[in-house]
Amino acid sequence: MTTLMLVLFAVLMVAGMPIGYALVVSASAAILVAGEIPSTVVLLKIFQPTQSFPLLAIPFFILSGSLLMSGELGQRLVGFAASLVGRFRGGLGQVNVFGSALFGGVSGSAVADASALGSILIPWMKKEGYPPALAGAITASSSIIAVLIPPSIPLIIFAAVSNASIAELFLAGILPGVLLTLGLMGACWFVGWRRDLPTVNVAGGLRGLISALPKALPAITLPLMILGLLRFGIATPTEVSVLAVIYALLIRTTLYRDLSLRRLSSDIAATVALTGVVMLVIAASNLVAFVLTVEDVPNTLAAWALDTLKEPWLIILMMNVVMIVVGMFLDLPAAILLLGPIFVALAGAIGLDLIQLGLMMTVNLAIGLFTPPVGTTLFIASAISRQGIGAVAREMWPFYLVSLVLLGLVSYVPALTIRF
Repeated sequence: MTTLMLVLFAVLMVAGMPIGYALVVSASAAILVAGEIPSTVVLLKIFQPTQSFPLLAIPFFILSGSLLMSGELGQRLVGFAASLVGRFRGGLGQVNVFGSALFGGVSGSAVADASALGSILIPWMKKEGYPPALAGAITASSSIIAVLIPPSIPLIIFAAVSNASIAELFLAGILPGVLLTLGLMGACWFVGWRRDLPTVNVAGGLRGLISALPKALPAITLPLMILGLLRFGIATPTEVSVLAVIYALLIRTTLYRDLSLRRLSSDIAATVALTGVVMLVIAASNLVAFVLTVEDVPNTLAAWALDTLKEPWLIILMMNVVMIVVGMFLDLPAAILLLGPIFVALAGAIGLDLIQLGLMMTVNLAIGLFTPPVGTTLFIASAISRQGIGAVAREMWPFYLVSLVLLGLVSYVPALTIRF
């Protein structure tokens, strides 16, 4: 069954079928052709993951991020980032990276980050003399910070696959997220120094920074609120996601007063559409995982890796190489759902902590978001900057280097994924 499923899936992907449908068709065909499992199991396995209470956090976090990012707050976040780091060499690149960290704490989605921040900053960077392809490269690479800083949608998905704690994954993602932010800012400084790129002229100096802080504080407060509620056990992740929506509504209606019924309905419609895509992939991947489990593929591969590679560090290296290749062709959530069951078994065999595995997978597969041929944030940044995929990718090397160094640290230094 597994061989037939994988071959059919590859054929359907090459043919251009959306990944959710390709997963359903390939797994269903493998089950029906084998004839060993009742066909009703197909429907049951597709329906089963949609009843998961923790996964309810996904649409609510998406909605809270959409509510906050679609209004005046987005401009205020960019203004605060410019006041804080724009004065350094490669200033607008620094603003782009730091802004991604701020936006990531609101959206939890690299794609949303690249779209929202890119539409603001790429035209600004081009106007200030930055090469358009470089502006796109910085946007595409820095947007992956969002998948590490709470509320990260990919970490929620990994928790659903592995039964790891969402709260512990959120807490463990903070330090890698901060390190990635600092590393990418360092890369922007280097590129800015090498190419003599301009800084941002910020009026008011320290006084301007102090005045910009209260305007951005509502967005900065949200991830802190999420972490506090989870760390002290006050609310579950799903309950926190609902509170995040309420918080976003209160901010938009009482503080900024820029939320119309038309804007609200647009945000809800976008949330429904994105949730539908994510849940289809989750439901389809559950069917694929069932096929793999029936044929004991995860345990078989774990035994093979132990017998062949033996050393845990080599097995971790092999896992990273597989994820790098898969991440070049599959979107991050789908790759986590497909590889998760296999790598969880491998992690158990070598004593790798699930929280560390979750961060390792997230960082690794996030690199695929700005890597050709199928890089989602790369496509978005390329479209906004009006540059070809190849031109943007050629500007990526400093940011690839930083991301790969972080991946190595997360993979081999367990202390970086500490749990408070």
